[in-house]
Amino acid sequence: MALATADWNPLGEVFYRKTELYQMEWMQDLYKYNVATAPYGGPIALIQDESKLVAKVQGNIKPTVYIYSAAGREITRFTWNSGHVIQLGWSNTEDLLCVQDDGGVLVYDIFGNFKRTFSLGTEVKDTKVLEVKIFQTANTTGIAVLTSTYRIFVCNNIEDPRVRRLAEVPGLQAPPSSWAIINQDRQTRALVAKENELFLLDHGGQYQQQTVDVSIPVESFIEMSVSFNNKYLALFTNTGLLWIGSADLQKVYCEFNTKSAVRPTQLCWCGTGSIVSYWAELNLLLMVGPSKDWVKYSYDTPVTLVQEIDGLRIIGNDTHEFLQRVPPVVEEIFKIGSMAPGAMLYEASREFGKGSQRADEYIRMIKDKLDLAVEQCIEGAGYEYEPKSQKALLRAASFGKCFLTDVRPETFVNMCQMLRVLNAVRDYTVGLPLTYTQLQSLTLPVLIDRLVVRRHYPLAVRICQYLKIPEADGASRIMAHWACYKVEQTGVEDEAIARSISQKLGDTPGVSYSEIANKALDVGRPELATRLLDYEPRAAEQVPLLMKMKKEQLALSKAIESGDTDLMYMVILNLKEKMSLGDFYMTIRNMPVAHALYLQYCRQENLKNLQDLYYQEDNFQEEGDCRVKECYTEERLESRIDCLMAAMECYNKARNEWAAKVTEEQVKLLKYQRKMEEELNKPYLNLSLHRTMYQLVKENNHKLAETLKKEFKVPDRRFWWLKIRALAEAGDWMELDRFSKTKKSPIGYEPFIEVCMENHNRFEATKYLTRVAPENKVKCHVRVGQLKEAAEIAFQQRNEEELNFVLSKCGPMHKDVVTQITGMKSQLGAKR
Repeated sequence: MALATADWNPLGEVFYRKTELYQMEWMQDLYKYNVATAPYGGPIALIQDESKLVAKVQGNIKPTVYIYSAAGREITRFTWNSGHVIQLGWSNTEDLLCVQDDGGVLVYDIFGNFKRTFSLGTEVKDTKVLEVKIFQTANTTGIAVLTSTYRIFVCNNIEDPRVRRLAEVPGLQAPPSSWAIINQDRQTRALVAKENELFLLDHGGQYQQQTVDVSIPVESFIEMSVSFNNKYLALFTNTGLLWIGSADLQKVYCEFNTKSAVRPTQLCWCGTGSIVSYWAELNLLLMVGPSKDWVKYSYDTPVTLVQEIDGLRIIGNDTHEFLQRVPPVVEEIFKIGSMAPGAMLYEASREFGKGSQRADEYIRMIKDKLDLAVEQCIEGAGYEYEPKSQKALLRAASFGKCFLTDVRPETFVNMCQMLRVLNAVRDYTVGLPLTYTQLQSLTLPVLIDRLVVRRHYPLAVRICQYLKIPEADGASRIMAHWACYKVEQTGVEDEAIARSISQKLGDTPGVSYSEIANKALDVGRPELATRLLDYEPRAAEQVPLLMKMKKEQLALSKAIESGDTDLMYMVILNLKEKMSLGDFYMTIRNMPVAHALYLQYCRQENLKNLQDLYYQEDNFQEEGDCRVKECYTEERLESRIDCLMAAMECYNKARNEWAAKVTEEQVKLLKYQRKMEEELNKPYLNLSLHRTMYQLVKENNHKLAETLKKEFKVPDRRFWWLKIRALAEAGDWMELDRFSKTKKSPIGYEPFIEVCMENHNRFEATKYLTRVAPENKVKCHVRVGQLKEAAEIAFQQRNEEELNFVLSKCGPMHKDVVTQITGMKSQLGAKR
């Protein structure tokens, strides 16, 4: 245990330790560069500090931007060809942000590929940027700038850059002595020091002067730092006083006199328990705790500090270290003389490994707290960076579990899994020195995303498979990203890339070949995109991209093969918009399914297009039908007649004499109807020939009805039916009687009885009984309710079947008729 605490430094009642993460692979002198390092073990960006360039080349050299992993392994470099860079920084998605003095922000990925740019506004551009603060919010990254007018502008979200100007500091005539951004409760405010006065500014145009409880007079606050969680604040004065308190300035935790009037190069928090001041001129790092305890570290070469949620990364020319408070559980286990259950279990495990009986003694000492001891060893393993220490603690936990009856293995298994993942990403070839605490804050999905962004595809896949993450969220998604990266590779033939991607991905669930093809299209490789789409089984994904590639005919073929009518309609209508009408018709004519669908669409939505299509195809019959339908959409009679005349011409071309004749008669009828409307002042348009004559009869215009009958050669039977129904409905019984006597009825006289009964006139119906044909007399008498007479006629005709029919119509009130029919049936039976 002595070795475990060898690098511990006491800071009051707690201990801090410094762990070497990597020996840096680079050969760089940080003194010459402006350094930007992403949190959570993120990459490091360097750009030459123009103020430190050699005078004779200054102004003639274009600076180079270097991007390294946390292990100092070069990822990329590129020459800076844009404006003057004030500050580099990293977003929460590990995009490099380059903020220029004109307020322009250029965004690059981790490999130095330009992604996009945006501006912080005209006012910032006109007044120029003096200082920049890049800060992290709950879900995104923000940028704050101080301009030459000493105004602060804030963009809370670089993904949706909306710039707000904060309130003005009253009476500020020079740059503030220091300032910082505080993001709390989804509000971003700036704390600005005007010498010894502090002002809290918000974007609503309000400011509040803050008071700080300081034991000695302060001339100026020359540096300030906000903790990683935005809860704590440190202020450094021109007299060397270090003030530590809450971010709202309401609580004071410590005042420490550093006895240095020199402004520190960096003032950073180490987790949330201490503040670190670094002076580059002295290569001195001073850590101060809330109880005025301090620890000093010296370095031979310049370093840069990076705040983390649980500590502080110290990056130098040769090494990359991590300074953190020793976690309480680790302190309890390894602290000299500790009697904590975890410490006893750890000792028991060590003695057991030596074959010593003292292991049993240690176990007996913590028998009642063995479950707590196991938990402490498991938790402590998570906070250890060295695999050797992790294994020792996990071995102790495993040893302790042997003495427990109720064991839940999930905690142990989960910790083993997380440590394997952490050890894999900490390897110098990957360069992600995450701690267990950082991983819990970052989350595993984000870690996998970062591995994908860094193109560590095999490792990301292995982690997903090891943790049994569903393929759609894990391996499949990662392989899709790999494929998108693959299509960006130049110098490799399209066929080779497509084959490689197909062999690697196959029919892996969750992989969208259309997305990969879309990426190929974005990078200017349409042929590769087409080849990749051949592997996409879903037509709904294939077709839109083929249309985007302007391969409409292929898209239509794929849509037809899918059998999805919605997809086919989408392509057909898109084709119609993009192509000339003639080319469009020629295209779909060669595809029967598409042709039929377009016809169906036109029938329902656009008759004009349907006519044009039939005209192009010389389909005169269908074109005529369309013009007939069109005529009924016209409101003006002249337009309607013109449509019908055009339809008649089409029918003549189609050699359909019957359709042409019918259309001609329709035109003639319309002209008659218009003439009758003018003469009689009654509506007749839009009525059929039958309805027109029916209406005329009802209105007692019998001559006009006869004229139409002759003009349109209406058959007598049809006309008689029409007229007797119209007269009966009109109640013109005298005319009905007169009409029945004009000549012999071609439809008989049963219809006269029927229309009279339908209009509830039994009396008129009886007038026609004598003129009914003998075979229908029985039924007609029954129809008018003369059952007795009907029975007598049936008896006279010696027709027992009709007697039965009359009998079936008798009700309770017809007893005498029933008796009479029964007698008649007996007589007919006797005569046989």
